Order: sequence, then C-alpha cells, then structure tokens
Amino acid sequence: MTALLARRLLGLLATLAAMSALVFCTLDLLPGNAAEMALGPDAAPEAVQALAVQMGLDQPAWVRYLSWTRGMLQGDFGTSTSYGEPVAALIAERLALTVPLALLAMLLTGVLALAVGVTAAARHRSATDTALMAVTQLGVAVPNFWLAILLVLLLSVQLGWFPAGGFDGWSEGVGTGLRTLLLPALALALVQAAILARFTRSAVLETLREDYVRTARAKGLSERAVLWRHVLRNAMIPVVTVMGLQFAELLAGTIVVENVFTLPGLGRLVFQAIGNRDLPVVRGCVMLLAAMVVIVNFAVDILYAAIDPRMRGARR
Repeated sequence: MTALLARRLLGLLATLAAMSALVFCTLDLLPGNAAEMALGPDAAPEAVQALAVQMGLDQPAWVRYLSWTRGMLQGDFGTSTSYGEPVAALIAERLALTVPLALLAMLLTGVLALAVGVTAAARHRSATDTALMAVTQLGVAVPNFWLAILLVLLLSVQLGWFPAGGFDGWSEGVGTGLRTLLLPALALALVQAAILARFTRSAVLETLREDYVRTARAKGLSERAVLWRHVLRNAMIPVVTVMGLQFAELLAGTIVVENVFTLPGLGRLVFQAIGNRDLPVVRGCVMLLAAMVVIVNFAVDILYAAIDPRMRGARR
C-alpha cells in the first residue's frame, strides 16, 4: 500500500506541476495587456507602463512563472487588478458558497442515482426499467444550464417554492442558505444523477450474475436481502469511483450554474474576472479548480485501492 501511495503521490505532484505550467502559459499568451485593462483604454501610456512594471509584466515569462508558483506554495495568489484585494481572500470568500453547493449537489446525485439505478436493475427488462432508462437518457442529453432555466421558470416563477437567484449569505441561517442553494444544486445533480443511475444499474446487473449471489439465493435469502446485503455492497466499488469523478466535475460545473442563479461563488468570480481580464484571479481560480479535480481523483484512486479486495490481493 505504501508503494502504491508513493507512486500515486508522485503522479499527483507531476500532474499539478504540468497543470500550473499549462495554465500560466495559456493565459500569458492571451492578447492584450492586464495593465491596459485595469486602467482603461483612455489611460496615458506612461501610467500603463508604470502599472505594468508594478505588476511585473516587464519581466521574462519564466521569471513570472517561478514567482507565481512560489507564491502559490506560500498561499499567495497575487493581488486582483479589479478588486485590489488578495486573490486568496477572494477565493476563500467564494469557496464558502461553491463547496457547499457542490456537496449538496453530490448528495442529491447519490440519492437519486442509487434509487433509480437499483430500482431499474431489480426490475430488469420490465416497463419500470424501460421508463427509468428513458428518463435517464433524457437527463444525459439535457445541458445543466438549460435545465436550470427550466427549474427557475417552474419552481420559482410559477410555483414560488424557491428563490429564483441570489444568496444572502450564511448569516441568515444554515436552513435559509441551504434552501437558496437547493434549486441550483438540483440543476447540477439531475444531469449527473442520470449518468450515475445508468452506471449503477449496469454495476448491479453485473453483480447479480456472480456465483456468490446464486449461493445467497440458494440459502433462502429474500431478494431484498440479496440485493441490499450482497449485491449493492459489491456493486458500490466502481460506483464510488464514478461518484468521486463526478464530484470533481460538479466543482467545475458550478461556473455556469452560479451565473444562471447569480450566486456569488467561485464560478461567478471566474466569469467576472475573465470579463475584466483580471489575470491573477483567473489564474488562481483555474489553478485551484484544476488542483481540486486532480486531488479528488487521487483520493478516489486511493479509496478504490483500499476498498477493492481484488486490488488488496494483488498487492499482497
């Protein structure tokens, strides 16, 4: 296990290093000048040049890259050219909304997907199975931003059950905050739940064909006991892996949904920073999102190796 963890950790560090270089080079090659964007088109060339020197834009690219990576390792992502505040403080403030939104969406995804996937597998080739798979196929095809707009029109405008957008902060209470995030979390979860439900159904059906399942039935266990005690426990090994990958995707998917619901989260911060060409904020946010995706994948890989008895046997 130690050797596996060491190899995965080295791969994680190498991926993060390559990702940081890619993010920096991609944004550094964009046309335009951050100093010009910060001061406006009518600024004097002398002022633009002075601000460029202050921002370090007169230095070679490799010097700026090393300075940026050194600052990130120390928790310093630079200073926003639009807000005039440290990028790390802006990101930390927005993560207080984005992370609970992604966690709530992941919870809804897991509950909906397991309920639909297990039900469809237990009633394989029945009308219920066909109907549920048709619904999940529709869910896979629908973009989450379009689904978010439909949910706003139906549940907010027509029925008035949820607020249409905005977020007053956690100071109004945890219950109020979660109620505000429930609709955008549902918009994120429905698409991912459709994908996970189909995967869960396939995993359960494959496990149902195993010899130990036939042995459990021969011992006189009921179908419910066989399904929940033996089948689902073993089918969850690949499902947990997919759920971890989906959580990383939910973190990145908040960019679109937060703009639909005007939520002051990390996704909206990225969107506004791109419009303002606030490169320190864009770099910090994109690198953080990429790092979170890579770290979640690393954690899922290690978790899979820990819970899968076949991999434990291979290691021995």
